[in-house]
Formats: sequence, C-alpha cells, structure tokens
Amino acid sequence: MSAVIPTNSGDTAWLIVATALVMLMTPALGFFYGGLVRKKNLLSTIVQCFAIFAIISLVWALWGYSLVFGTSYGGVIGFAPGLLALNNVGINNVTVALAPTISTLLFFAFQLKFAAITPALIIGACAERIKFRSLLIFMVLWSTFIYVPIAHWVWNPDGWLKGIGAIDFAGGIVVHISAGLSALAAALVIGRRKGCAIPWKQHMQALDKKDSATEFKPTNIPYVLLGAALLWFGWFGFNAGSALAANNLAVSALVTTNLAAAAAGVSWMIMDWIFKGKPSAVGLAIGVVVGLVAITPAAGFVSVGSAIIIGLAAGIISNRVANWRAGRSRIDDSLDVFACHGVGGLWGSIATGLFASAAIGGASGLLFGNLHQFLAQLAAVAVVVPFAFFGSYVLLKVVNVFSPLRVSPEAEDAGLDLSEHGEEAYQLD
Repeated sequence: MSAVIPTNSGDTAWLIVATALVMLMTPALGFFYGGLVRKKNLLSTIVQCFAIFAIISLVWALWGYSLVFGTSYGGVIGFAPGLLALNNVGINNVTVALAPTISTLLFFAFQLKFAAITPALIIGACAERIKFRSLLIFMVLWSTFIYVPIAHWVWNPDGWLKGIGAIDFAGGIVVHISAGLSALAAALVIGRRKGCAIPWKQHMQALDKKDSATEFKPTNIPYVLLGAALLWFGWFGFNAGSALAANNLAVSALVTTNLAAAAAGVSWMIMDWIFKGKPSAVGLAIGVVVGLVAITPAAGFVSVGSAIIIGLAAGIISNRVANWRAGRSRIDDSLDVFACHGVGGLWGSIATGLFASAAIGGASGLLFGNLHQFLAQLAAVAVVVPFAFFGSYVLLKVVNVFSPLRVSPEAEDAGLDLSEHGEEAYQLD
C-alpha cells in the first residue's frame, strides 16, 4: 500500500497544521466538559481527557492504525504487520490509496487525533461517578473493539460500508454516532448520579423536604465557553483537514463547518428562548458544538446553503432530545452526549445522503436524484448504531466484573478530584 513518492509541500504544511488543530480539541473538550460538571469534579473531568489522549495515542501507534488502514480482510478488519508500532513506516513512505500527496507518517498522525478524541467524548455521559482505572481499561477496549472496526468499515478503501457507498467526510458515523451511542450505553450501565433529580419527582421537592434530589448546575460557565470556542477553532482542522490536501475542497469544508456551527448555535439559542424564557450562554455553546457535529460527515459534500439548513435543524432536534432526556426520562447522560453527538451525528449522516452534491465532493444525494446514496447512509447508520450501543454495553459489563466502574458513594460525595486524584481544582484559601 505504501510507496516512496515525492510529497507535496503545501499539502504537507496544511496537514501538519490541521493535525495540531485537531489535537487541541481533546483538551478543549476537557474544559468544555469540566465547566459543565460540579466544582468537586472539575479537575478529574479535564484529567480524563488528557489521560485518554495519551493512552489512545499509544494504542493507535501500536495496533490501531494497522487494524484500520492495513490490508482489509473481507472489508471487516484490516491488518498489516509493517504498520504495527509503525515498524516499517519511514519518513518518505506515501499511502497512495488514501493520501497520495502527504507522507504515511503524517496521515497516521492526523488520524491519531480522531482516534483519541472519539473515546473522550463518551466521558460526558458518565461524568462525576466513574472510577479512573476502570475508565481507562474501558477506553482501551472500546478503541480496539468498537472504534477500530467502524473506522475500517467506513474509511478503509476496502471497508464494507464504504463498498456499499456510505460516505463520511470527517467522522459523523465513525466518531459521533459511535461515541454518542456508546455514551448512552455508559449512562445506562453506570446509573444515575447520587441526588440526581428524577424528572417526575421534581415537582415534589418543594413539598417533601426529605427528597434530596437537586439540579446540578455548571461550575464554570466561562470554561464552557472557552472549551466551545477552542473546539470550534480546532474543528476547522478536523473537517477542512479531512480533504487531505490544501485545495478548494478544504476551503469548502472550512466554510460549511463555520456556517453550520453558527446556524445550530442560533437555533439552539432560540429554542431556549422560546421554551425556557432566556437565551443561556451554556445553550449557545452547546448548540455550536451540535452544529459542528452535524456538519462533520457532510462538510466536504454539501453546499453552503445546505450546511446552514443542516445546522439549523441540528440545533432544534438535539435541543428537543436533550430537554426530553432531562425532563421526561430517567437516563442520567450527565452532559447530554447522546443528544449532542449521537443525535447530531445521526442527523448529519442522514442529511449527507440528502444534500450531497457531486459538484462539490463527487457524490450526489437524494435531492440530486441519487436514491442509492441516501439508502447507503441509512444502511451505515442502521449498522453502526446497534454495534456501538450493544458492543459498548457488553464491554462495560465485562469491565465491571474485573474492575468496578462506579466509585463508592463516599467517593462520589467527596468528588472525583479528591477521591480519585487527591487534588482540587481550586486552592482559594
């Protein structure tokens, strides 16, 4: 698959920058999530993102990259001994079938950032109550048995979902659907936080003083805004970098990314204004991230107008799902990972099959007369959703047998900053 071919210096320069931008997204996610949790769990939430980035970097180098982009076996999984631990990847190798103008080593580095941030997204669903050791064990297993197969099916040139025509420009299916559905499984397996209000009991709180259920409020909203801003910034590398060249497709992906994020931020804000009476800063930040999620699979395939429609719809749909989850369900997806990434990724992946234009990315969707593309997107979603959810559910149950997932009630009361790391986010005295 690799050959010694001269690389393009412009493409190389852009992909180095894009790789750095995507790297920034994982610590940015830490601040975004950290600001949303309570003070006693702020530090541990950020640390989880940093640790996941470090560990999955090694997983990706040692075996992940080989299993995703190595020689495909039946379109199901790949393997290439020369790619294990980057054993035979030199600085001059070029993977012609994937990225013909940049080195294999740079393509590996760019894809590493996707592999690292995807499992980090999941932690928002089980924030404030999961053991650090068990989390890290699960992340290694999840990356190996959930992320790797899905990435191979969709992004390897010989992957079976790619073979039926499914397209995913920068990770709506591979990253966001997989993480969002896995997050839902994590929320169900690990259970609700202590004191987390059960929706149908909330009206009793004013009457029954023994009901200790409370609404958990973000500890640091400026961190939420900072994290969202850095995610927005890094996402230009995430999506525009997925053109794998410094070309007009990268420009188109950059513009569609920006406008979809803006549209979703506005639509989420308006929904909050209508249903809650005020446009919150947190809502605006979450809406922007939802727009970024939704445009990810479509960024290099759709027009500017379509991107705005995708973003507007994403903000409305995810807002309603998040509010349903908080107000009518018993699911404690702490930071609404499913509503934002799962639902946003689902909508974006299906919308790609609707709005894709051959004039932009070489593929036409249903609105341009290509029913097959739309059906291929539906098929990919129909496969990945149960695989990610049930696969993660099983992995969590297995991990829990050998290393309990949930901290003790006393540790949860003290907060994970102290109980898991022996540190506190602030020393104000």
